[in-house]
Amino acid sequence: MNKIAAFPGKYIQGQGALKTLPKLIRMMGNKGLILASQTVKNTILPRFGSQEIADLAAIELFGGECTADELERLTKVISSTNTVVMIGMGGGKTIDTAKISADRANIPVIIIPTIASTDAPCSGCAVTYTPAGVFDKVYYQRSNPSVVLVDMDIIANAPVRFLVSGMGDALATWFEADSCFKTRSMNECGGTSTLAGLNLARLCLDILLEHGLQAKLDAGQKKVTPALEAITEANILLSGIGFESGGLAAAHAIHNGLTAIDETHNYYHGEKVAFGVLAGLHLNAATTVQMNEIYSFCEKIGLPTTLADIGITDATPEKLLKVALKTSEEGSSIYHEASAVTPERILKAMIAADDMGKARRQV
Repeated sequence: MNKIAAFPGKYIQGQGALKTLPKLIRMMGNKGLILASQTVKNTILPRFGSQEIADLAAIELFGGECTADELERLTKVISSTNTVVMIGMGGGKTIDTAKISADRANIPVIIIPTIASTDAPCSGCAVTYTPAGVFDKVYYQRSNPSVVLVDMDIIANAPVRFLVSGMGDALATWFEADSCFKTRSMNECGGTSTLAGLNLARLCLDILLEHGLQAKLDAGQKKVTPALEAITEANILLSGIGFESGGLAAAHAIHNGLTAIDETHNYYHGEKVAFGVLAGLHLNAATTVQMNEIYSFCEKIGLPTTLADIGITDATPEKLLKVALKTSEEGSSIYHEASAVTPERILKAMIAADDMGKARRQV
């Protein structure tokens, strides 16, 4: 298997970065379509956008879930409006929908994340869901986004919980890339990890541990600071390259399994991934030092450390077995781990992670 890494065409991050959007649209054609969340349409664009953007790109409201029906609808909109460049502006599901729609229409896509909550913006893959919000499948595009545009003024004004959730998603990057590297498992590019992908994944973890708490405090005051800049880059760029070029393993597989439980649907992707990281540590018999470091980080910045933290207050073995069975479906990234994986072992790892999370609160 070849070593493969993937990167966005261009990554732009800074205060006022949205002002460069008109120039970017003109470079690709003069007719853009912005797929926007409700918040983007009603609040962010009126505050941070410009008439120049409005002149070059129409706004299409995102339907709320990246489903087959929503993708079919957008394919028709792109065709009927003769759109030549797609612009996805919003959170992870808006971004994923824009990426898939652009790929199907064979047009370039510019991604503008308004929250630093996931690593979706930079990647060439996206997740689709059922109308009920249950994980469906991963869709791979022919190429990564042409441009990822991150305006720090927008990021700093977003709710802090999104930033923390992004750190939960980014927290998985190193552990999953490391597992894939050790087992020579396929990454999300269809090859094995390059040293660049592996080391960017490690840098992602190092930045989280060093700047995570300060970035959360700064975001709470809506201040653009070096710490917030660093964590935004870790959440979006380093985690994006790291997971795609490094690979996925237990944490994201367990996240996918957790979507089978209705109570988890009110919690963000990164919050469920963070619990998947902790369960993965137990699955792989991590050292006490490593356990303490990662549990402490989650506790410090407010990421879930128990099942109740992601809505599962009645964590019966029967309910968790449903999660374990979905986690261990054929083709799951859980099999990129070195240890032998069965639904029973996944179940035990989730229970152990929950037990430790509860026990640490009683100390």
